[in-house]
Amino acid sequence: MDIKIVQRTEQRFGGKPCSYWLAGRCNRNPCRFLHSVTPSTSTSSYHTSQHSKPNTSYKYTRKPHSHYTHEKTPMKPRYNSKTVTLRETCETGDDKNVTKKPSQSPCRYWVDDNCVKGDNCQNLHSWFTGGGFSTLAKLKEHKKVVTGITLPVGSDKLYSGSTDGTVRTWDCHTGQCTNVRNCGSEVNSLISEGLWIFVGLNNVVKAWDIQNGLEFTLDGPRGKVLAMVVGNDTLFAGAQDGVIYAWRGSYDTNSPFKLVASLSGHTKAITCLTVGRMMLFSGSMDHSIKVWDLDTLQCKMTLDGHSDVVTSLICWDSFLLSSSSDCTIKIWVATEEGTIKVAYTHSEENGILALSGMSNAEGKPILFSSSADNSVRLYELPSFLERGRLFARKVVQSLEIGPNGLFFTGDGTGLLMVWKWLEMPKVAST
Repeated sequence: MDIKIVQRTEQRFGGKPCSYWLAGRCNRNPCRFLHSVTPSTSTSSYHTSQHSKPNTSYKYTRKPHSHYTHEKTPMKPRYNSKTVTLRETCETGDDKNVTKKPSQSPCRYWVDDNCVKGDNCQNLHSWFTGGGFSTLAKLKEHKKVVTGITLPVGSDKLYSGSTDGTVRTWDCHTGQCTNVRNCGSEVNSLISEGLWIFVGLNNVVKAWDIQNGLEFTLDGPRGKVLAMVVGNDTLFAGAQDGVIYAWRGSYDTNSPFKLVASLSGHTKAITCLTVGRMMLFSGSMDHSIKVWDLDTLQCKMTLDGHSDVVTSLICWDSFLLSSSSDCTIKIWVATEEGTIKVAYTHSEENGILALSGMSNAEGKPILFSSSADNSVRLYELPSFLERGRLFARKVVQSLEIGPNGLFFTGDGTGLLMVWKWLEMPKVAST
């Protein structure tokens, strides 16, 4: 790596000593004022004052996070970062090495393919930090926010939806877009179950049979359908009106789905849904999480732990994980009394938009946390040790896990990224 030689010179203007130099903290080079008490003072006093100043080179530090049992665990982020070393030579001929770590964000000039600093750039020339995974493909056809990604089990086609009003079909072998379905309005959510693709639009859900191409319209929701999930042979769709709509299979020749229930309880829009242990969990803009019995479709309890919009929910083993715009991830556990309480809270500097989880090539559980700072953090659980970050031009609103170590991210520019762990996961994806 090239080493820069920085020569500090002194230029005298006005005959006045520098007040910052007198306080031992002038960092200008050159400085307009004297770095001596009088014009006749020897320059040796200047060098003495400079070498007596404390070392102010930047060092990356981070507070340790605790386990769910509050046992302290040191944080040691593993970054694919570069270190830039500068050698500062004073007029006396003495060398002083200053080591600086670059900021953990991509260089905006490198993103536009015009950074001229090369290895001397203080910012990352990469879309990620960390190791054990790589980028497979960048799919760039969407024009607006990617709001849903799904890879049906056993299929060689990837499907993505966007607020540009389209659902695109991608060939997993070539990475080419093979079909574009115009939906007539913004696609707000997208999931798959078996041979069905479900598309959440404004006021309706579209059900698309990918085997024979048949399409059905499921009426009922009011406003945007922001979240969907399938559980206990039931399709649940959370809408902007705060109601969860439920459909089950039907023998009606006009539609294979029948609206069987409307679950009311939230006072604002439903933002996320997940299913686990025969329960449906719903998160809302009203800051609450509600727990519903999948058999009776009755609300069993309300979880009040977040102070802002609940943005994402996932069930992992015996735990419920929730994220919020209040900059926290909460781990919930069931108690012997039959309630659900927070066992651990992880805080970040920015609001959190989406969660997902899978095991890496070493079989360790990795939590993906999309943040409002246009990055996705990868945490090893249960310690929340940061294993890396993924970066995007705009916030990543869609995270999806695939088979054989694949995972996907979709951001606000419409870019869909395909990633892969470098080895086959030893534990099945969650």
